[in-house]
Amino acid sequence: MKKRLLALLLIGILVFTVVGCSSSDTPSEVEGPTETEDQGEAENTPASEPIRIAMVTDEGGVHDQSFNQSAWEGLQRAQEELGIEVSYQESQQDADFAPNFETLLDAGNDLIWGIGFKLADAVLDAATANPDQKYAIVDHSFGDNTPDNVVGVMFKAEQPSFLVGYIAGRMTETNKVGFVGGIAGDIIWGFDYGYQAGVQYAAHELGKEIEVLNQYAESFSDVAKGKAIAQQMYQQGADIVFHAAGDVGTGVIEAAKEQGKWAIGVDRDQNYLAPDNVLTSAMKRVDVGVYNVVKDLVEGKFPGGQTITYGLADGGAVDIAPSSNKHVPQEILDAVEELKQKIIDGEIVVPYNEATYKEFIDSLK
Repeated sequence: MKKRLLALLLIGILVFTVVGCSSSDTPSEVEGPTETEDQGEAENTPASEPIRIAMVTDEGGVHDQSFNQSAWEGLQRAQEELGIEVSYQESQQDADFAPNFETLLDAGNDLIWGIGFKLADAVLDAATANPDQKYAIVDHSFGDNTPDNVVGVMFKAEQPSFLVGYIAGRMTETNKVGFVGGIAGDIIWGFDYGYQAGVQYAAHELGKEIEVLNQYAESFSDVAKGKAIAQQMYQQGADIVFHAAGDVGTGVIEAAKEQGKWAIGVDRDQNYLAPDNVLTSAMKRVDVGVYNVVKDLVEGKFPGGQTITYGLADGGAVDIAPSSNKHVPQEILDAVEELKQKIIDGEIVVPYNEATYKEFIDSLK
């Protein structure tokens, strides 16, 4: 009997020991999240949002075949290569500028562009009112007064204009060429006087006189007016007309096509608009300037408070169009290459306004 009681007692002690050990080895509460909780936290953590960049056009609109379109192409390239989100607001008139900037600010964009010198006041007002918002503007410099949240992008447009002017001077058969400007001012004067200087440089080289007809449309969007001005110039004997006028220039090219004359495009390679009538184009690569600033922003190097200026020395931001070899003889293209180098080296200083043009002409005498 005693042996049975002792055996039962030993069994009871053994069972208690096993249960006790089992309980102490299995925690009642798990420290830290379980696998399921980890997944839930990951799903609830917001992914980093892409950088958003937008632009406000002038009245030429994003499909002007020229200036605004080039800027939009720069943003599209940035979207494709840098993974940002892009958008635009088109302006029909100057009164649209400020509301368009406000719309893009409310949309949460990280950088907002103003495309063209006409938007300078609107950019400055917006930047001053919103110091934490980044802005950029093409074709205007605020100089030493540039706010820290603004970057300006400028181009030495007189340089490619000089080159296409030289081509016009070498290729005119009537010794009369034309220039159609958009809205008169510092930016378009650069195209105008650079072109005239190139024409007269060629005339001096050839030992003859070449007349340059000149008229401004005072618009960047009136296609019909551009066409009418160009038609008049062709009727007066011009056989080549260069435009720096946004969508107004579309009318110039239409006139060249109808009259069987030459037109010279601007900003982009515009040969595709009239393959048999666009002789060359003075390229001002707004897309390059826009893309480069966006890339800097994405890399954390936004150049606020500065103005970036592009010329022939800056790797293709300004130049003549690649399609120039379709219609321009090789010997003239070779001469253009020599002129490029002289401009880069400072042997030729291309004029950009009336005063510097007069100095240039005096230097040819």
